[in-house]
Amino acid sequence: MRLCNNAVLAVFFLLLPASALSLAAQTATPLAAQIPQAPTSTQTQPAPQAPSLTVDRDPVRSPDAEAPTTGLGPLRKEGSGFVLHTDVEEVVLNCTVLEGNKLVPDLKRENFEVLEDGAKQTLLSFQHTDLPVSIALVVDNSGSMARKRPSVNKSALDLIQASNPQDEAFVVNFSDEAFIDQEFTSDVNKLRDGLGHIESRGGTALYDAVVASADKLAADAKRPKQVLILITDGEDNASTLNLEQTIRRVQALSGPVIYSIGLLFGDEMSRAEVRHARRALEMLSTETGGIAFFPKSIEQIDQISAEVARDIRNQYTLGYRSTKPTTEPGFRRVQVNAEAKGMGKLTVRTRTGYFPVVRAAKKDAAGSKK
Repeated sequence: MRLCNNAVLAVFFLLLPASALSLAAQTATPLAAQIPQAPTSTQTQPAPQAPSLTVDRDPVRSPDAEAPTTGLGPLRKEGSGFVLHTDVEEVVLNCTVLEGNKLVPDLKRENFEVLEDGAKQTLLSFQHTDLPVSIALVVDNSGSMARKRPSVNKSALDLIQASNPQDEAFVVNFSDEAFIDQEFTSDVNKLRDGLGHIESRGGTALYDAVVASADKLAADAKRPKQVLILITDGEDNASTLNLEQTIRRVQALSGPVIYSIGLLFGDEMSRAEVRHARRALEMLSTETGGIAFFPKSIEQIDQISAEVARDIRNQYTLGYRSTKPTTEPGFRRVQVNAEAKGMGKLTVRTRTGYFPVVRAAKKDAAGSKK
């Protein structure tokens, strides 16, 4: 299925240029066909007219497909004044804890401290189990990847087979455009077929492919824990979004942990290009709580895939409700610390922060009777 976007992409209240981000079928069947359509009267408007900036015509059911709520919840009289009540969503963090380079598997809730913008938060939930995961396999299909794809495909399938049987994954192959070559499935054979759709050509619209895949995870994933595995051998040269916009979009979605595998060896790129590509992959991963890997040869991909699978399977999932109201906009920086007796310095890897989603409070019983 083709990833395209004719819509205006809203990234935490900024309007971005229209970009090829949404998903359409490889057979030219638009993904919009799977989505409830707007009333007929809105579908028959003259085509040449410029789209309204207040309407999202993106066929992908991304979070911005719903207009931001303007109501801020009911006002209730308390004492001498009125207090605005809103629903506060739980912030969920998937955390990997390391002692040196070794995974730490046996910590308890009391070993963790969560800070949001420097303020300590109270943990409401804590899990350390092998939770099923929704996975986006996002693989570079540009011309320079032709010889590397057989090894890449094998390693990606090994990673899936090392995972929880209840995991689901979809396959995106991208060059200057991106395609869903296999929808969400737990069937390894179907994923193998999807990865086998190799038509190496064109440029590298990496950022657009990442955003569209994160949008799809947000819209269609059945598992709350989400991972995006990005495999590429070059830097972006064809996207409509830049690196900063891509990171912001994923953060605004409270999106997936991104694991990047950069196949930057060989002599296809200059040192400056390698340096730029490496920085971009490191930022995509670090800001979302993942890690970027840079093998020195194609033979190392198997080892990296096994390491990614172990990392995914051994994460702690922490949940808290922010002490700040959701109506307070802006990026919120998150820091997670861990300590345990008998252990050295522990490093916690998780996303660096998030943007709150503003939602209206549910009407109270008294209000609903009026």
